[in-house]
Amino acid sequence: MTRIAIPNETSPKDQRTAMTPVNLGKLVRAGAEVQVEAGLGAGCGYSDEQYRDAGAGVIEDRREMFESADLVLRLNRPSLHEVAQLKQGAMHISYLDPFNERGLVEALRDRQVSAVSMEMIPRTTRAQKMDALSSQASLAGYVMVIQAANRLNRILPMMMTPSGTIKPARVFVIGAGVAGLQAIATAKRLGARVTAFDTRAVVAEQVESLGASFLNIELGETGQTEDGYARQLTPEQLAIQQQGQAEEIARSDIVITTAQVFGRKPPRLVTADTVRGMPPGSVIVDMAAESGGNVEGSVAGEVVERDGVTIIGSGNWSGQVCRDASNMYSNNLFNLIEEYWDAEQQEFTLDLEDEILVGCLITHAGTIVNPTIKQQYA
Repeated sequence: MTRIAIPNETSPKDQRTAMTPVNLGKLVRAGAEVQVEAGLGAGCGYSDEQYRDAGAGVIEDRREMFESADLVLRLNRPSLHEVAQLKQGAMHISYLDPFNERGLVEALRDRQVSAVSMEMIPRTTRAQKMDALSSQASLAGYVMVIQAANRLNRILPMMMTPSGTIKPARVFVIGAGVAGLQAIATAKRLGARVTAFDTRAVVAEQVESLGASFLNIELGETGQTEDGYARQLTPEQLAIQQQGQAEEIARSDIVITTAQVFGRKPPRLVTADTVRGMPPGSVIVDMAAESGGNVEGSVAGEVVERDGVTIIGSGNWSGQVCRDASNMYSNNLFNLIEEYWDAEQQEFTLDLEDEILVGCLITHAGTIVNPTIKQQYA
């Protein structure tokens, strides 16, 4: 029988949990023995009693959990100290940020841990149900609009009153991936006039289907990767984009930037000069602030004011709606386990030729097996 351990997240800013009682119960019924750390779901409203009722053992000793587990499920990456506590040959599934956490990846390799990185799940039809990046990004798009609306000095919808008509606020969304599309949809539902831009012209139809306008900026050849991510622009293309969107930004009440290049520092899309051109009291939300920022002057984890413009770089966007975020991430984890669960042996099986595992399995049997990460480290 496979023993699964689910520890608490250690960041005081993150109240999410990796596993809900509902999905934990499914793991138990599949034949797994599940241990959770006391207080696992407290931050998002799940009690220890609910986990016990679902079939879990609730324990206090975090070290014992790691040392005895065959499979560890969590949200955020482990510390090097925690890696040293894992049983050799165990499996670990979480976000790992392998492009930027070489020391962690090498520690997992040396411990002979089979480590799956949730952000490396391929964006394929078969893997959609496991795609944690997309599920969390969708919530982030919603949260960013709500945060901007709360900081803005005016309302979003048009309002006709006896004392006059209030025009709708203008919202400009840069990047029409999962987060951007959800931001567009949320702003439209709140009554704003929405414009969006993306380097991938192919998404214009999706933007317009949500009732927004698509800003056309001729950048030359751009396109997207096999996984649907925007390709990195040349410096010349980036300058054209900055210039082309400056006028739209100058007349916007809210600007939301969601542009990230997977595995690389995000592009700088909004300059300080462009910020100075915005109306006083307007708001910018920089989704990429924690990884380098799309906006000059944004600060990771903080809300700051520059030239009368509020710039929000709070980060952990989906964590601010932690109950729904936990439910969605828990579904992603369960779907991944179910896909490779051997009902007869009651264990997670690793098929090293499987296209999904080829994309997201980083270390196995003392080696770095992921081809992309191997090339990155070469």
